Amino acid sequence: MKIATFNVNGISSRLPVLLRWLEEKSPDVACLQELKAPDEKFPLQAIEDAGYKAIWHGQKSWNGVAILLKNDQLAETQRGLPGDDEDLQSRYIEAEVNGILIGCIYLPNGNPAPGPKFDYKLKWVERFTDYTQKLMNSGKPVILCGDFNMIPTELDAYKAERWVNDALFRPETRAAYQVLIQQGWTDAIRKLNPGKIIYTYFDFFRNAYQRNAGIRIDHFLLSASVEQRLVTGGVDHDVRGWERPSDHCPVWIEVKD
Repeated sequence: MKIATFNVNGISSRLPVLLRWLEEKSPDVACLQELKAPDEKFPLQAIEDAGYKAIWHGQKSWNGVAILLKNDQLAETQRGLPGDDEDLQSRYIEAEVNGILIGCIYLPNGNPAPGPKFDYKLKWVERFTDYTQKLMNSGKPVILCGDFNMIPTELDAYKAERWVNDALFRPETRAAYQVLIQQGWTDAIRKLNPGKIIYTYFDFFRNAYQRNAGIRIDHFLLSASVEQRLVTGGVDHDVRGWERPSDHCPVWIEVKD
């Protein structure tokens, strides 16, 4: 089973890119972030015409997450991150696919930091780690994927020294990522590529994509039972070079059924 994650950066404006990617790369499951569209504007007909069923959690102009499944129905298990009934931002959705729980995440950016947005990010991450611990304790096979807005290490950023004051790379953010790893989650792309420079995001400015001046913030975290089934994975680097692309590349893994 091939599972992919893709921050589309606006599902309406990037729909041609999304549909081309689905046709050419053909993931069995596609987790999408940053839809930037309310629920009623989700392009369900186009997604179904491409051969996928979908669940989604939208929000006008901002955020939004979705899970697409090829030629099958999705069993939604969670909508929104638990722990704060007053938090209305659409950043988490979860479904069960072939016995695996798949969580699709759009973690807050947090900039400028320090400040209220960074405070919100840290509080969201705290709720997230509480929830991921419960998932880990359940013993179920789980895949958590999406745009984490976390640069785990210096290896994951071009000229990392330029990111030290950014919310994506501040010590608090890196420490929070390590808490997840210490819970027992496996960073799938790093496991498959130890020591290799891999980027998943390239800014639209300063020819970042052409210079390979990026960062790695789109991740797959696997529970132990899924990690044992991990076959391969990678980054669809070429998609970032298509016409009117997202600033993120799709990332994917394959696991044994």
